[in-house]
Amino acid sequence: MKGDGAGTDSSPLPASILSQGSNLIVSIHAALDDEQLLRLQRDLLDLVGEKRSRGVLIDVAALDVLDSFAARTLGDLAYMAGLRGARTVVVGITPEVAMALVRLAVRMPLTQTALDLEEGLAWLGS
Repeated sequence: MKGDGAGTDSSPLPASILSQGSNLIVSIHAALDDEQLLRLQRDLLDLVGEKRSRGVLIDVAALDVLDSFAARTLGDLAYMAGLRGARTVVVGITPEVAMALVRLAVRMPLTQTALDLEEGLAWLGS
């Protein structure tokens, strides 16, 4: 994670960002509040430019809930990263989270999903 304290809160996010080749791999370890989600979005977009990343993989397997704001923020992130030249894939959506998103009619437009890390990296072309 960037250590410059982007945003108003510089406390560490419960997420890690690793660079692997031309891809960024984001692992979200716990539910993020709205401010943390927006910070993660900003940090990732900055890193896409700094590292000249071609792909972003976001692993949400540790989450048991993905609310509508989080889903929309991830969808927006995918769109913004695409405008910067990077494709985004979200992996690890549990069956419970998938069912809840469908029941609540939450859509993640322009966001590719994959079952797990291996499938997500294959989709990104790693």
